[in-house]
Amino acid sequence: MVALWGASALLVLFLAAFLPPPQYAQDPAMVHYIYQRFQVLEQGLEKCTQATRAYIQDFREFSKNISVMLGRCQTYTSEYKSAVNNLALRVERAQREIDYLEYLRESDICVETEDKTLAEKLLQEAEEEKKIRTLLNASCDNMLTSIKSLKIVKKTIDTDGSWMKDAGSDSPKVYFLIGSRNNTVWEFANMRAFMEESTKPPPRKLNLPLSWQGSGQVIYRGFLFFHNQGTLNEIIKYNLQKRTVEDRMLLPGGAGRALVYQHSPFTYIDLAVDEHGLWAIHSGPGIQGHLVLTKIESGTLGVEHSWDTPCRSQDAEASFLMCGVLYVVYSSGGQGPHRITCIYDPLDTIREENLSNLFFPRRPRSHSMIHYNPRDKQLYAWNEGNQILYRLQTKRKLPLE
Repeated sequence: MVALWGASALLVLFLAAFLPPPQYAQDPAMVHYIYQRFQVLEQGLEKCTQATRAYIQDFREFSKNISVMLGRCQTYTSEYKSAVNNLALRVERAQREIDYLEYLRESDICVETEDKTLAEKLLQEAEEEKKIRTLLNASCDNMLTSIKSLKIVKKTIDTDGSWMKDAGSDSPKVYFLIGSRNNTVWEFANMRAFMEESTKPPPRKLNLPLSWQGSGQVIYRGFLFFHNQGTLNEIIKYNLQKRTVEDRMLLPGGAGRALVYQHSPFTYIDLAVDEHGLWAIHSGPGIQGHLVLTKIESGTLGVEHSWDTPCRSQDAEASFLMCGVLYVVYSSGGQGPHRITCIYDPLDTIREENLSNLFFPRRPRSHSMIHYNPRDKQLYAWNEGNQILYRLQTKRKLPLE
């Protein structure tokens, strides 16, 4: 309607501008011309009006379509957003499930690892026990029940030293080592020659190329084993027949850093022999620590096994081994009584109740050495210059379980 009113106004203006003056109104040609022009103009205006209406209709359709599309877009956007949120929730839930499964897997792995470690430990302990039983498999089932009697074989003025027979052979020879630091060994033909100095033949003097330390020497199968003086933990294997150093080893486990016995002021490593062969006893780490027991293969000087024992170095004066069991002798300030108050059995066949009668006849001072000889089943000891033999009473140990 606005467009039509606008066209009428234009027509009025046109008529006002182009109509001839009244004096020409009576001319038919002019009137006809004007009428034709008016028809042309009116047709143009009609076409313009129709085009405008078509445009308006198209615009309305376009606007409607746009509105519908925008609505759909909003719907699609809302659906897409909802789908994205739902997907995010599913991903989050899936991640939590994955984390839980991973936790369960790690837990299973930890349990499997712990079970595996425990199984390996039990297997190792079983193999270790088997190794120990194989190592200590000699036909020896005796345990000490009492110190029956003593015999003073010889007296000297030397407060420290050691004496012994070869614990690995039936040789009657007796070896005499005076002092805690020396390199001279006296070899007597037999016990009688050792007891009576006037007996023939005289002792043979062996000068060692190295000096010993302490009183922990032993003789086993023709070899003298001793702690080399001036070294922390070196053990010397000396061939008595050839008079040569056969071999040497460094004893592990902190050996030689502290006195093995509180009341034996010069002995840092104590060697011993029993039915199972050669052993070493020394103090563990720390001051007045616990004793460490080490089994040595006498042929190669290799360490076969080592044990930390519950026996203390404090107040100890000596120790010895019998059938694989360590017996430690204690005293109070060296004034006695001298008692075995700690034993250690790697096979755990001896109980504490077996210690009640394990005491020595009263002696005024501590023993410089006490060594067991598995051949004659006696203890060889040195106490304030006296060379003593102790006779022993034994019984069978408990059977292995």
